[in-house]
Amino acid sequence: MSERRLFGTDGIRGVANVHPVTPETALRLGRALGFLLRKDGGQRPRFVIGRDTRRSGPMLEAAMVAGLNSVGADVLLAGVVPTPAVACLVRELGADGGVVISASHNPAADNGLKLFGGDGYKFDDAVQERLEELILSTEIDVERPVEGNVGTMEHIPDASELYEALAAESVPGMSLHGLRIVVDCANGASYRTTPAVLRKLGATLSVFHAESDGMNINRECGSTHPEEISRLVRETEAHIGISHDGDADRLLLCDERGEVLDGDELLAMTGLDALRRGTLAGKTLVATVMSNLGLDEVIAAGGGKVIRTAVGDRYVVEAMRAGNFSVGGEQSGHMIFRDHGTTGDGLIAALQILRIMTESGRPLSELRRVLKKYPQAQRNLRVKEKPPIDSLKEVSSLVGETESALAGKGRLLLRYSGTEPKVRLLIEGADEAMINEWADKIAAALTAAIGD
Repeated sequence: MSERRLFGTDGIRGVANVHPVTPETALRLGRALGFLLRKDGGQRPRFVIGRDTRRSGPMLEAAMVAGLNSVGADVLLAGVVPTPAVACLVRELGADGGVVISASHNPAADNGLKLFGGDGYKFDDAVQERLEELILSTEIDVERPVEGNVGTMEHIPDASELYEALAAESVPGMSLHGLRIVVDCANGASYRTTPAVLRKLGATLSVFHAESDGMNINRECGSTHPEEISRLVRETEAHIGISHDGDADRLLLCDERGEVLDGDELLAMTGLDALRRGTLAGKTLVATVMSNLGLDEVIAAGGGKVIRTAVGDRYVVEAMRAGNFSVGGEQSGHMIFRDHGTTGDGLIAALQILRIMTESGRPLSELRRVLKKYPQAQRNLRVKEKPPIDSLKEVSSLVGETESALAGKGRLLLRYSGTEPKVRLLIEGADEAMINEWADKIAAALTAAIGD
């Protein structure tokens, strides 16, 4: 894969109105997208655009619409909806692609542009590289339709309702009567959809952080602030807490005791459930290199196996498609159920866990016990630049010493974030004190070398 100048691991992301997340880039991307997916025979391509609640969203949306319309593509506006809703709407409406304007779990100042093809799946590296070539070249500049060949724009009047109905269909016949559920919407795109579906299924609901002012998305709430859902569950005495990120493509859960679960525990529960029901395709669960080694052990004990991918839900989905697997996800809470959708979906993931709870009659605090985790030490550090890790001599030396100390009974992962100016470190092993000591040493060396 060639080095990219615009696209990261999940579209284009950064500070809104600062390169590359500017109206100028959005307009060029719209033109490139319409140009690349134009049809033969004069039929205009159609694209669904959705966004989260950030103040910069309408600005970038307008630029994307202008870009698409200017090359003869039609636009269907979904308004504020979760990322997985756009993937669903693209398929349901027979569109040729979709655009989500969101920076997911990032702060309100950031924004991003995520892209889906007509099949509802995110574009692969090859397509993104081609789009980048088109944006940065003059090839698309000759495409200038006039009069009736200019694209149109219209609003989808029932976008949220369409997605809500599709999500509810993933758990036919399920009743949540008698369950007290608290939901943290992160002041983001799930403020309508998740509460609507849970209420329709009969839950007694307490909803928090569902009033955006354009600047409070993810602020001290949502899946990046687990302490908040823990507090809310304890205060409301709920049976379960559900917390989304800004675009609701991920999920964080809290049990009735106020203890937070991570994505590995969700993968263990849903993987074992699918093995028991005979619905885990290939008896294989897909996870990333960040997932705990305990996940491999519990799935193996249940008669299945785990395969691992690079970090990023797009890579999980690519592996799932390549092997025709049905369940996968990330430690961060991205969960993909290909029987019900094509991308990470926080609402559908929550519904699957609720189905397991209602069918088993067991609380979440008991269900989570299936996973016995190896100790992990994680450090996420802001950086001012991203030089090759092996060029940082002290860091590389400490990494080598740590790997020798683990002696094959653990692992170390060190990588840059593809969506934020951060470096991420994970050390896993049997001795918790030892791995934390090594993590602190490596973190200190990283901060000294490239810390922001």
